[in-house]
Amino acid sequence: MFSSLPNMPSTTSVLSTYTTFTASAMLVRSVLNEVQSITCQLIPKQLQEKIISKLGGPIGYSSSQMTLYIDESNNGQPINQMFEASEIYLRAKISPSVERLRVFKAPGQKHICVTIKPGEQIVDTFQDIQLTWQLKCTKSQKTGPDYDSDDDEDFIHSERRSFELSFHKKYREIVLSSYLPYVLERSKAMKEENKVMKLHSYGGSCSSVNLDHPSTFDTLAMDPTLKKDVMDDLDRFVKRKDFYRRVGKAWKRGYLLYGPPGTGKSSLIAAMANYLKFHIYDVELTRLRCNSDLRNLLVSTANRSILVIEDIDCSRNFQNRQAGGNNDGDKQLTLSGLLNFMDGLWSSCGDEKIIIFTTNHKDRLDPALLRPGRMDMHIHMSYCTPFGFKILASNYLGIKNHSMFTEIEKLVTEVEVTPAEIAEELMRSEETDKALGRLVKFLNVKKTKHDKANAEGEQEVGEIEKEVSEQAKDSAGNKVAENKARKN
Repeated sequence: MFSSLPNMPSTTSVLSTYTTFTASAMLVRSVLNEVQSITCQLIPKQLQEKIISKLGGPIGYSSSQMTLYIDESNNGQPINQMFEASEIYLRAKISPSVERLRVFKAPGQKHICVTIKPGEQIVDTFQDIQLTWQLKCTKSQKTGPDYDSDDDEDFIHSERRSFELSFHKKYREIVLSSYLPYVLERSKAMKEENKVMKLHSYGGSCSSVNLDHPSTFDTLAMDPTLKKDVMDDLDRFVKRKDFYRRVGKAWKRGYLLYGPPGTGKSSLIAAMANYLKFHIYDVELTRLRCNSDLRNLLVSTANRSILVIEDIDCSRNFQNRQAGGNNDGDKQLTLSGLLNFMDGLWSSCGDEKIIIFTTNHKDRLDPALLRPGRMDMHIHMSYCTPFGFKILASNYLGIKNHSMFTEIEKLVTEVEVTPAEIAEELMRSEETDKALGRLVKFLNVKKTKHDKANAEGEQEVGEIEKEVSEQAKDSAGNKVAENKARKN
């Protein structure tokens, strides 16, 4: 009925051709997979992606990897905090397989820093996700003003660094929402561990040096209960950022250290700075001209810092509080300006700031300075105690006990002696027996003077009481005589 069409392939031929095509396609896919395996091992990632995309495009291949680029800076803008955090974080992730490292040490820095060189890779794991970091460095040159010259000096060479973070694209949300914030927090903790504290001197101009004071709470010759109270207060303060924000208060804390000279006020300040890893700003009020200098100081101080004003009772003769309310308020340093410095609007500049005042005479301070919110915790630095002496003996002589301890501890309770005076005697000899012997002699001399002063004081009091008594008797006799005269 139907005639055969000319040149029509048979069913067998069609099936054979289809089979051949399918086999060829499978072979091509196998070759591409092999190419991908080889390129992953031998060819840089950027280049391999280009090759695979060219070869895999016709059969629908797409890369399963995602790469995040973290540039050091953007068009001359300040350094990218994420880049800085990544650099710090990766220092702890360097494996023995890394072949090229960069080593550096900044002036005053305690530890040597080791980082990877461009091109090296670091593999990290987070929540069972494998992440690959690689530092890339791109060098470029810009033509200088004399751009027609062939001289190489007319070119400005620049270097652009960036981290490439690669991972499977299905983990994109976890990396962005959890991993990168983790890197930021971990790097912050690592930075704090290696932080070099600074001591800034501020009095019209600012200069700074590294804070190398060795004082710690372990070495302080201080009452153990009071020491613990201070440490607990500091711990509570640094953990309460959300609390201060919720109650509407500036995140700061004020301390007043008072007591006789030589009782360890400066050592306590250094111990607090070393404990919290805070910078110190030593404020010299005598060199500040006006209230605006105080405001400038607050603006210029860094977060996580301690502002210290020593000998507040004698460092400045303040005008009365009302003087800060007239037009001359910004032309002189007033008590009102100091109060605003402590708890006014300007005191909210920055976070985690501690203000410490020291004085030898608490009773000389204006009551307005002493209230909570300005000086929140008052710390009495007293004369040395037996416990304080043992700390000093351990610090200076490296001993925990000695046959002379009992006598020394008894003398310490009987006389007023400062930790500084005891430390000075212990430093006079490196021989334990000789140093303690000198201290016993010093304390006995001090006790003799103390007893003599007390005896003289008692004698003087006795003479005054006797004189008063005689005057009272004379007065009484005169009254009796007057009464007799009236009767007669």
